[in-house]
Amino acid sequence: MTEPSATAQTEIDASADAVYALVSDLPGLEKVAAEFDRGRWLGGITEARAGARFRGTNKRSWRRWTTTVTVTDAEPGKRFAFDVTYYGLPISRWQYDFEPTATGCRVRESTWDRTPAWFRPIGRLGTGVRDRAAANRRNIERTLAQLKVAAEQAV
Repeated sequence: MTEPSATAQTEIDASADAVYALVSDLPGLEKVAAEFDRGRWLGGITEARAGARFRGTNKRSWRRWTTTVTVTDAEPGKRFAFDVTYYGLPISRWQYDFEPTATGCRVRESTWDRTPAWFRPIGRLGTGVRDRAAANRRNIERTLAQLKVAAEQAV
C-alpha cells in the first residue's frame, strides 16, 4: 500500500481494546470523528467485522453526503479499517492502528485518498473541501483529540 495522504497519532491513557471499542462502534465513532455524522449497519449486521458494511452520513457545515463503507479489518485492540465508496466509486480508506503502551495505548489514524482524478471537482462541490489532504490532516488531529478525551473519561 502507498503512503497515507494524511496520518497522525496520539497517546491515550486507556487500553487498546477500550479505544478500539469506541471507534469500531458507530455511535462511538459519531461522537469523536470530525466529519462523520452518523452510520447505520447494513444487511442485518450489528457490529464491526471484516466484510460488514454500513451507510455513513458525513457533514461539513451545511453540506451532507452519504457513502457506503466496507470494514476491511476488525481486530480488537490492533486495527480497525474500512474502505469508503460513493455509488461504487472508490473514495478513501481509513485505518486506526493500536499499540499498547505502559500507560494505555498509542493510536494512529491514517487515510488514503482513492478518489479518481476526474471525480475530484465533483467531490469539492459536494463537500466544500478544496484541499482534501489538508482537511483530512486537520480532521484526524481533531478526531484523535476527541477520542483521547472520550476514552480517558470512560476509564
